[in-house]
Amino acid sequence: MLYVAYYRVSTPKQGESGLSLAAQQAAVRSYVPDPAAIVATFQEVESSKNNGRPELAKAVVECRRLGATLLVAKLDRMSRDAAYILRLDVPFVAVDMPELNTLTKGIFASLAQQERELISKRTQEALVAK
Repeated sequence: MLYVAYYRVSTPKQGESGLSLAAQQAAVRSYVPDPAAIVATFQEVESSKNNGRPELAKAVVECRRLGATLLVAKLDRMSRDAAYILRLDVPFVAVDMPELNTLTKGIFASLAQQERELISKRTQEALVAK
């Protein structure tokens, strides 16, 4: 099986520190026993609210071109938009939930979207409180 790995952090600070990216890369490496099976990697610094992420789009195109599976460390690194995840027309594996199937993919995608909405609300409330 061939994989295209996708890594995402939400803020430039996370991208600069490398800690979150390193953790995602370690999780992906632990899932794939043969490093040669990862045929391409893409990473970006972008909020999960934005589904217009160019590196994710490139990863999806590469999956289609190679017949590969999109591989992410955590489902929420791919997207927190349930509809986006459900529309994705390439196979994918989230290392933190390798047992995802057609039914559970929708459930967990909806939970990820709800978490995104809660994060946004908490951030707005914190800014108002300042």
